[in-house]
Amino acid sequence: MLRTRLLWFTLGFSVTGASVAHLVWRDLYAERFAISSDMKEKFAALESRVTGLESSGHENPSPAQVG
Repeated sequence: MLRTRLLWFTLGFSVTGASVAHLVWRDLYAERFAISSDMKEKFAALESRVTGLESSGHENPSPAQVG
């Protein structure tokens, strides 16, 4: 009787621990993906801004650059 209770307790504890670990792992993975996609989006915006600045600099030189 005691062995049966210990077996079921151990089994329940293991299943509960695995469920909690799975939920935590899924949350951490989702946050990592969100941070990664946010950084890619910001880098793409920065890249387009730098490209725009570089292209506008060649078309209209300032007086300091001409002289």
